Amino acid sequence: MTFLHRRTVLRAAAGGALAGAAAVGCGPSGGDTGGARAAADPSVPATGPPPGPSTAAASPKRGKASRRPAPSSPAASPSSPVKASPALSLAPLPPGLPAQIEHGPRTGKAVALTFHGQGEPKPVTELLGEAERAGARVTVLAVGTWLDAQPQLARRVLDGGHELGNHTMHHLDICTMPAAAASAEITQCAERLRRLTGGIGRWFRPSRARRATEQVARLAREAGYPHVLSYDVDSLDFTDPGPEAVRRAVLGAVRPGSVVSLHFGHAGTVAALPAILDGLHRRGLRAVTTTELLT
Repeated sequence: MTFLHRRTVLRAAAGGALAGAAAVGCGPSGGDTGGARAAADPSVPATGPPPGPSTAAASPKRGKASRRPAPSSPAASPSSPVKASPALSLAPLPPGLPAQIEHGPRTGKAVALTFHGQGEPKPVTELLGEAERAGARVTVLAVGTWLDAQPQLARRVLDGGHELGNHTMHHLDICTMPAAAASAEITQCAERLRRLTGGIGRWFRPSRARRATEQVARLAREAGYPHVLSYDVDSLDFTDPGPEAVRRAVLGAVRPGSVVSLHFGHAGTVAALPAILDGLHRRGLRAVTTTELLT
């Protein structure tokens, strides 16, 4: 199937799968110290179990590239662990990385596509499959309530060779919360990740903010995340501007070493991904996990 034909098919599938879905965004908030505010659609708070103990960061498995989407695993109860593949040790990060990482080395040919993790299983697996067909690997920052609702997708992400991290439990404005509540947002999501995959993942990204406040960065370190993962390219896909606008936003700003902010749960993002990957390829750039970008 040609690239253009596959993109057409994917747009049609994405539109049907996500028609009428509620928008979920993560725009800058009070914790964004480096840019202007942007409109963001509120996520719906959900009630989660009490916070579990924080654990040391563990490593997702690096998988081989697939030429077709891997089937999603059977649904599992949020209280039952999803059996993940044996974990491999992540390469150590280089010394001297900042506490908040916005981009990687500008001298290479890699970029990191990072996805805020919420959304229905079908478009998520379609998006991951499209990335894998292009030989791309992505980083998924999962919301805890999404892991409760779709625990099988944690395994789907890791089995595709992608990276899984923490995007708080309820996707609230964490940078404006009291310390105890903000800590619970981080540790509850970390506990879901540990329960489902055996580790809490390497990366934490604050919800509703591009950058973390000093308090949130400190709480993340205490929970086992020494670095906050920010980004230097904002696709603004959560505003649902359409796939062409998403493509232009990414390809118009991306550079070697860029970390790009994208979202699950938006039809325009699914439809735009083939053109984004093609545009990166034409520039000699490849999409890798954030760990690969930095190591």
